[in-house]
Amino acid sequence: MPKKDPALKVIPMGGLDGIGKNMTVFEYGNDMVLVDAGLMFPDDEQPGIDLVLPDYTYVLENEDKLRGILITHGHEDHIGALPYLLMDLTRKVPIYSSKLSLGFIEGKLAEHKIVGTKLREVTDGSKVQLGAFDITFFSMTHSIPAAFGIHMKTPAGTLIHSGDFKLDQTPIDGVRPNYAAITKFASEGLDLLLSDSTNANRPGMTPSEASVGAALRHIIKNATGRVFVASFSSHIHRLQQVCDASVAVKRKVVVTGRSMITNTKIARELGYLNIADKDIIDAYDVDKLADDRIVVLCTGSQGEPLSALARMANGEHKSLSIRPQDTVIISATPVPGNEKSVQSIINALSKIGCEIYDKSKALVHVSGHGSQEELKLMLGMARPKNFMPVHGEAVHLRAHAELAQQMGVPANRIFILDNGDTLEMRNGKVTRGKTVESGVVYVDGLSVTDANPVVLRDRQRLSQDGIVTAVVTLVGRNLKPGVVEISGRGVSFADDDELMNDAQNLVRNSIEKASKSEGANIEAMRKSVRNALSNFLWSKTRTRPMVIPVIMEV
Repeated sequence: MPKKDPALKVIPMGGLDGIGKNMTVFEYGNDMVLVDAGLMFPDDEQPGIDLVLPDYTYVLENEDKLRGILITHGHEDHIGALPYLLMDLTRKVPIYSSKLSLGFIEGKLAEHKIVGTKLREVTDGSKVQLGAFDITFFSMTHSIPAAFGIHMKTPAGTLIHSGDFKLDQTPIDGVRPNYAAITKFASEGLDLLLSDSTNANRPGMTPSEASVGAALRHIIKNATGRVFVASFSSHIHRLQQVCDASVAVKRKVVVTGRSMITNTKIARELGYLNIADKDIIDAYDVDKLADDRIVVLCTGSQGEPLSALARMANGEHKSLSIRPQDTVIISATPVPGNEKSVQSIINALSKIGCEIYDKSKALVHVSGHGSQEELKLMLGMARPKNFMPVHGEAVHLRAHAELAQQMGVPANRIFILDNGDTLEMRNGKVTRGKTVESGVVYVDGLSVTDANPVVLRDRQRLSQDGIVTAVVTLVGRNLKPGVVEISGRGVSFADDDELMNDAQNLVRNSIEKASKSEGANIEAMRKSVRNALSNFLWSKTRTRPMVIPVIMEV
């Protein structure tokens, strides 16, 4: 029997259960490429966790096949997991992306002391051959310069990965989406389209980034005091518009916040952010200028407690403070889960009495992702035979699937996947394949660990109900309870003497009872104390603190 040709496998490792940790494997026979390697920031359900990464075990198990890593653009949710992945790989794998993205990646690798990585710069129209993959990069517009879509040609069929995009006709750097490339690929026949779903439930078109410029200039021009603009440090187009507006009204720009200083430096060195040296001043020199001559670019648009904006709002910044006559512009939308943090900073600023602008008050922010009409345009240009929505929560993927149906893609050729699911393509025909191991990995301080639900559950309990420790000494051969000490941390009843005495008596009784039962041992006593004390505290206080029994033989 003739050997069957291998299928092209498309395996999302992350990015389909929320906006973040984007990572997709494309595998054909003995060749594999990876598109993006991003992270996600933790939510309130993950106390103490620093970062959330996709579980890329499958990539490590097949690393001998890995020919290259393709990065669509330089946002954290697309490059943040790279240092961890590169540390786990046993051989050097080339990384392909734009000059700006590689600049950001280089900074990350230096921070993690990773050396010798092969960084390969690509531009609009660059072609790369990686094993069986014939790859072409093409320009897309997003909220960061030098964003790409990727076209792949393989013996099993062709596909496009859109990357993150909006169809901006007036981008700040003049680099429009490469419509000619998309329609050319469509005319050659496109078997599968993977497309960004972030705004799939938002009607209409996303306004152009250029529309923000006029609003920023108007606010900066008419402000009486200093102007503070909080934005994503990677949103170079937005930073350019703030710089342009500031220079136009003869204000100097101050940059503060670690990532803002790093990213503006990289973007200026690489020619993506244009502002003369004389128009940028150091934060320590602000007192030499009048208040109406200064604009401060800072981090903190997501309410991060240690960001420059948060520290200035709370009067804790080493060189800058916000006063009642100042103006603050929050030039971003809260990422889902950050709304509370952003609101608390707005409240802190409101107490100062300064003027505050966010997108509810003026057009100081537009999304970097296309809305429904742009997603339909993309589908219309690409004319794919099969469609897979990516980059979104379940609700976004579902909404994007409905748009694809409206655009004429048959329902049985639309594939809504979960992380770890597989699509297989043979001769342009797409079917579902076997699921592979997937999930998340937590960066917790210096350790990178599997998602251990017990640890997170314990942390949540500690943060909600506190901890109670019962220390018991057992005396003599008969293991009679001697001293019983009970202490609490993070509990409101620690100084209720009557309740603590009752708890001590209860622990003593449960030890005596357990010691008389057959097969009495320390472990049985611990269990008995834990259950009795936990039930007692629930009945008296309606709280369930973590109970830790410590039983010692003397």
